[in-house]
Amino acid sequence: MLDLSFIRNHPDAVKEAARLKNNPIDIDALLALDQAVLTLQREVEEARAQQNQLSKRIQQASKEKNVELRTTLLAEAKGLAELIKEKEPQLTKLQEDRHQFLLLVPNIPDPSAPIGKDENDNVPFKYWGEKPSFDFEPLDHYDLMQKLNMVDIERAVKVAGSRSYVLKGDAARLELALMNFALDRIASKGFTPLIVPAMAREDCFIGNGQFPKGRDQVYELEGEDLYLVGTAEVPITGMYKDEIIKGEELPMTFVGFCPCFRKEAGTYGKDTRGVFRIHQFNKVEQYVICEADHNESVKWHEQLLKNSEELIQALGLPYRVVNVCTGDMGDGKVGMYDLECWVPSEGRYRETHSCSYFHDWQARRVNMRYRDAEGKVKFVHTLNNTAIASPRILIPLLEIHQQADGSVRIPDALRPYMGGQEYIRPR
Repeated sequence: MLDLSFIRNHPDAVKEAARLKNNPIDIDALLALDQAVLTLQREVEEARAQQNQLSKRIQQASKEKNVELRTTLLAEAKGLAELIKEKEPQLTKLQEDRHQFLLLVPNIPDPSAPIGKDENDNVPFKYWGEKPSFDFEPLDHYDLMQKLNMVDIERAVKVAGSRSYVLKGDAARLELALMNFALDRIASKGFTPLIVPAMAREDCFIGNGQFPKGRDQVYELEGEDLYLVGTAEVPITGMYKDEIIKGEELPMTFVGFCPCFRKEAGTYGKDTRGVFRIHQFNKVEQYVICEADHNESVKWHEQLLKNSEELIQALGLPYRVVNVCTGDMGDGKVGMYDLECWVPSEGRYRETHSCSYFHDWQARRVNMRYRDAEGKVKFVHTLNNTAIASPRILIPLLEIHQQADGSVRIPDALRPYMGGQEYIRPR
């Protein structure tokens, strides 16, 4: 969330951020609520101060055995106590309402972010690799996977309903190879590997920025304060809730693996073929906690993108990088890149990686701080980026590396994880 004092002092900047991010929040209503909180808080504090003064006067009247004065003062004290008893719950309610309002306030986007309404206004700025040309009739990923006996969607639907799948044979091995490949490559850069819970408490989702918005995309475990995560970013953010990190420990860099789950609400009839848009997937996520410095955040944002590019280049997948516009980046982000791989069967690039930085927007929500060299306590900055998410990455990988004989060439980088296997062939 944004610092409340920043909102009070820069309401126009916050209103403009909301406009750019298509967020209909009423900042004037928030400021009016904030004023109501401050007014009532002042009344309660003044009543308590009067209560303290009366207490001293009552003690003095008792010493002086001034019964009449003591009786009068006790009556005043009783009235103040009743006033405080009445107003304190009102204050607590207003403070909670203000906090819930603050959770909906968007972050200020970086001036370098393109201004736009949705993904159609994202700006490509880098292309890598040559799009494949085939001298045979290429198949899409689903036909390839069926031909190579790599997937069973029909039986998966019997088990778990729509948007479910079973990876079979070499597809199962290939997905695990991808996870291990990404984990190893990013860990070799000094990132600490983590395997984190696939469940998290509500406050972790609030802290990460997925709640209160986004609840419709998250599976809840009924009767428990637990939800299934859609990224390792959620539990990693929650790990450092209410902590003060030693400044010398920053930056902290992690590469986390966990199974992920997403309802895909609002996508009925969209991307229903194959394994592009599904409810369960595996992902390796990069995550950085650094000091509260814009240039430091920008440096890590570029590094995280570079890490993902190196992975995709090693897999031989043509891609482009887009600078995500204000209307598509989400409330919490200052800046965001998407990495999109070429999908031959669709004749277009599709998003496979998202790289974002938040400044202290997430850190304030979970109260994650550090002590700098001067001993001052500050909120950290956080960043994250996909390393590999599967089975989505299987779509360009299989389509781009398919061969005329119906086989799929396994990229050199994955072969050590596939026992040296070079091709996936029809059985």
